[in-house]
Amino acid sequence: MLLPLLPPSSPVSGTWPAPLPRARRPPASGALCGIQGLSLARPGLGAGRAALGLRGTARRGGGGEAAEHRWDSREHMVRESRQDRELGACPRESLSLHSRFTTLTITREPQNKHGAKDGAVGTSQGCTSASSGAATTTTMLFEPSGDGQTPQVVVLVGAPGMGKTMMVRKVMVEWGEGALHTQFDFVFCIDCKAIILPMEASIANLVSQCCPGLQVPAGKILDDQKKILFIFDGFEALGFSLVHPEAELSSDPREVKPLELTLMSLLKKTLLPKASLLITIRPTALGSLRQCLKGENYVEILGFSAARREEYFHRYFENPNKADAAFRFVRGNEILYSLCVIPIMSWTICTILEQELCGKKNLLECSKTTTGMMMFYLSQLLKHRDRDNPQVLQQFLLQLCSLAAEGIWKHKVLFEEKEIKGCGLDLPGLLPYFLNQRIPREGEDHESVYAFTHLHLQEFFAAMFYVLEDDGETISSLGRLEKDVNKLLESYNKSRKDLNVIVQFLFGLVSQKSIEYMDKTMGCRISSRAREELLEWLQRRHRGLSHPGQALKVSEMDTFHFLFEMNEKSFAQSALGHFTDLDLQDTRLTLYDQMALSFCIQHWAGLGSVTLQGCSFHWRDPEAELDVSVPCSGVSGAGGHPGALVVRQREELPCPIHLLCRALRHRDSALQVLRLQWCRLSESCCAELAALLAEHPGLAQLELADSSLGDSGVRLLCEGLRTPGCRLRILRLRYSRITSASCDDLAAVLGTNTSLEELDLSFSEGLRDAGVELLCEGLQKCACPLQTLRLGSCRLSGASCPALAARLLQGPRLTCLDLSDNELRAQGVLQLCQQLRHPACPLRSLGLSTDGFSQALLQELDALRALQPGLNIGNLLEHDVPQAGAMARLPCHRGLLPGGTKALPSFRRPPIL
Repeated sequence: MLLPLLPPSSPVSGTWPAPLPRARRPPASGALCGIQGLSLARPGLGAGRAALGLRGTARRGGGGEAAEHRWDSREHMVRESRQDRELGACPRESLSLHSRFTTLTITREPQNKHGAKDGAVGTSQGCTSASSGAATTTTMLFEPSGDGQTPQVVVLVGAPGMGKTMMVRKVMVEWGEGALHTQFDFVFCIDCKAIILPMEASIANLVSQCCPGLQVPAGKILDDQKKILFIFDGFEALGFSLVHPEAELSSDPREVKPLELTLMSLLKKTLLPKASLLITIRPTALGSLRQCLKGENYVEILGFSAARREEYFHRYFENPNKADAAFRFVRGNEILYSLCVIPIMSWTICTILEQELCGKKNLLECSKTTTGMMMFYLSQLLKHRDRDNPQVLQQFLLQLCSLAAEGIWKHKVLFEEKEIKGCGLDLPGLLPYFLNQRIPREGEDHESVYAFTHLHLQEFFAAMFYVLEDDGETISSLGRLEKDVNKLLESYNKSRKDLNVIVQFLFGLVSQKSIEYMDKTMGCRISSRAREELLEWLQRRHRGLSHPGQALKVSEMDTFHFLFEMNEKSFAQSALGHFTDLDLQDTRLTLYDQMALSFCIQHWAGLGSVTLQGCSFHWRDPEAELDVSVPCSGVSGAGGHPGALVVRQREELPCPIHLLCRALRHRDSALQVLRLQWCRLSESCCAELAALLAEHPGLAQLELADSSLGDSGVRLLCEGLRTPGCRLRILRLRYSRITSASCDDLAAVLGTNTSLEELDLSFSEGLRDAGVELLCEGLQKCACPLQTLRLGSCRLSGASCPALAARLLQGPRLTCLDLSDNELRAQGVLQLCQQLRHPACPLRSLGLSTDGFSQALLQELDALRALQPGLNIGNLLEHDVPQAGAMARLPCHRGLLPGGTKALPSFRRPPIL
């Protein structure tokens, strides 16, 4: 199945998405007077553009006069398609039709079996490769089935916006080019949405008007019925009764009857019984269609598969870097990515992001929230519905929102027909745009059931229920549901985590921008009363999560999603003003997460401490990290061959923590402590952190516990530490992969930085004695303010002890030296003890692991303690082991002590004798 890139539209400007104008095509010549509902889908016909009048095309085939007539007809239609492209077609429409379509996933069901699923997309979260369906192209429509029978009637089922009409146009183009469906010599397409009744006509009358320049009797065309295909596009739009006595139907192609009887005769096969039919229809109209057909086969459009979603973005955007940026933005937003299974939603999102990317390289400053895109989508659905009777539309939306909310509360996604009627939602002009219908199979005794076209749409309308103003309580057949926002929020807090998306939409709907947009475009009044309830809930929620006596902290990522969805600076400041700490653990941060986090940090004046432990930063789909090719069916540069690959260089992305560091550098930042532990920081991350150190004099403590941090990263970090603006007091680089190669840079920092008081290099197994000796050169500088040096579990031996012992007296400020879990041996320890006996030695804490010491060495330490009663000697090593997800990233394997306590295995050898 195939869908074009986008309906033609002119660019829209402004701070909020504006409805796009509908492009219209002038009537084409040769139309049968008064039968404007009969049209031909011709090559080059853009989305949303209708050619009024009956049209048909013919393909060259066979020989003789009839074949020439067929060829002349085809040439006539090619000329008309060229004229159509000149009539105000936008530049994008002039592209090859093949380059504008993306394959959809469809499923094919045998005769009278359709209805087993819940509509085109039904209640699923997205299109999957279920066993009942397969990704395919239009070649599947009239191919022989498993029993060898070629279907004569194919019904293409799909919700609005799923690509039915576009697939019809693709069928016409492929047939006209002689690529597919070559069994047909003539194809006629009937646009059911444009039929004007009443009128009278015969099939022969209609066919004779298809090609005005064709001098061939209609009877010649109709002689070979097997060579004719009639397409009914938008069957649900037929406004006449489908129940007629057989005696009223026609069997003679020349018999003039009311148009509805002529068309019904064609459908019921009393007229041209050997001709083939292709019918597109929405799920809600399947029940009436079945009264007319026999022997039909059903093909259902399920939407875009995961791979096709990315392909669609690359077809939509002419610039591959913009396509990458747009898809990366959507892939990081779980809600938007899931909704992109619906082709019209993919178009909506691409349209909005195209405006955002105008003049930009990326979407890091995108102002369009998920709620904003949903509102734009809704405005497009309702743009031309019931304009003359807005009260009907308002009441329909109120009842629809009530149905959605009650369904969410009851974990219900399928609704019976009596519930739809009880809510007053059985309006054929509105219902199919929001709900899919599942028709029961033959033999099933239950009624039809309905489901929202996507679960996220149900959640959006459920959120609207709580804020959409009405004149009283909305009552449906399901009962009465109170608009109690606090009940919703507390339920989410306690146990109903499935309400997350609804709460997120709730924050987005009550923003001032959303209130104004809904009123202007749809006439919907959104109440702002919920804003105070949302603010109080956020503040109360995180106070309850903070322990007594500790700093008030925010430790739930969804809070940042909620505030970002509202996207109001003043609201974010009020919500976060009472908190001082941010603490996230084991969180996968997508681009969307990082944007939300960045927005909140920039408006969080009192933020003093940021801790991210076991978090990972992602800018694109992990499954596509190594993919540098995009499947392109017919895209320029791919040779026009379906499935061809366009290989190109991915654009260079900013470093993973770029957004975080940029937010932390904001003018009013009060940040003092930054901990990034087990976050897989890259070398470019250290460059960002160096810039943060240079520009943020208030930052006093930086902790980077990460096995991916190596020498090159430390060198970059040292550049920031040496800048005059750096006032860092504590630097912890635990579990890093640094070696002695980076110790020159650290020694230079120790010799020049006048504020650094603590350096922690614990668990840096590559440091060794050579690295420690280089560090000692920095310690001997008189300007070195270092008070604490931690070198625990660094695989040190006694070789580094002379250098350390010499610095104990030369470094007058060094009060703590941690050498725990190292193989210092007796000689090295004795050298340290000798210096510690000196009255001028300032050291007050010495970290040693004594459990393997000899008796003589233990006695020496006891004597030292007696001489220096203020000296603490013992194991000072802190095992800040991360969660299980980060343990695999350590430079050594971790174990568990009895009772489940996490521990690190010692690097030391057996006891010193």
